[in-house]
Amino acid sequence: MVFEVEKASTREVYNLLIGLVAPRPIALVTSMDEEGRLNAAPFSSYNYVCTDPPIVAMGVMDRPGGGFVPKDTARNIRRTGEFVVNVVTEDLLQQMNICATDFPPEVSELEMAGLETAPSSLVKVPRIRQAHAALECREHMTIEIGRSRVVLGQVVAMYVEDEFVDPAGPYIKARDLHAVGRMNGLGGYVRTRDAFVEVPRIPYAEWVKGKR
Repeated sequence: MVFEVEKASTREVYNLLIGLVAPRPIALVTSMDEEGRLNAAPFSSYNYVCTDPPIVAMGVMDRPGGGFVPKDTARNIRRTGEFVVNVVTEDLLQQMNICATDFPPEVSELEMAGLETAPSSLVKVPRIRQAHAALECREHMTIEIGRSRVVLGQVVAMYVEDEFVDPAGPYIKARDLHAVGRMNGLGGYVRTRDAFVEVPRIPYAEWVKGKR
């Protein structure tokens, strides 16, 4: 089948795209408004895009319905310029899903999910205490595209529990961290536990040698 985007509805494009661009890392983002109220929300339209400087990108759709009303996360980042990406691992999957619930403004997602916070190193927004790793970010820029916003955040500090760091690199012990990924919009996720496949890169000299 071929789907021409101009002939498809926004929902159809969304359903197809999120099923094909997968698995996706999940950013459980903590942000804060001007009064210090915290918000926690997961986003799977997320990844790092460069390392010098270190920049992560996150797509945040506007609220459903008419108008161009930003979600709390996008609004908080625009107004305070800071946020924290908490890495979602197997043991946080259910709590992350609770944070995705559309609670009314007066309800704390963190409280409903039974999550606690801990002070960050360089930004005012706290990280989630139960998260084994987190990226402290300052807004680099926000780009408005249609009814979505692409938030570019510069990573200014990284928190990782000692047991998940190999100091030789330093490298992340990804096999032990057990991050999870998003597969589609129907509640589909994928575990990384016992799922790693090693495919070493082939140096050009070895490639040429193997062709002889």
